[in-house]
Amino acid sequence: MLVKVANKDTESVVSALIKQARKLPGELYQSLTWDRGKELADHQRLTLASDVEVYFCDPRSPWQRGSNENTNRLLRQYLPRGTDLSLHSQTKLSAIARQLNERPRKTLLYQTPAEKFAECVAGIS
Repeated sequence: MLVKVANKDTESVVSALIKQARKLPGELYQSLTWDRGKELADHQRLTLASDVEVYFCDPRSPWQRGSNENTNRLLRQYLPRGTDLSLHSQTKLSAIARQLNERPRKTLLYQTPAEKFAECVAGIS
């Protein structure tokens, strides 16, 4: 999921995360691992509003967020470093997310993230 935010302040980021958390079944969004950026200074509000536990990586330890680092690498194919993200609409960001979620991944035995997500949702009932 990619979400457009007004800016990188904690209010905008946490509000966007809460809104997105409410769109997913609780069983599928139980935790979030974040780097040490100031954007999540109000992480307690996210946890209280959504029951999503927030964990922070150790400094200079990107391997603690492996799937995030890989996703950032894939996103650079659509949004190169230095791109002004304010020029992109939520519709455009959602289209990019859809393309990435429909792309088979070796780590998923060549299934797509969308297929794995559908499997998880089907198993919740």
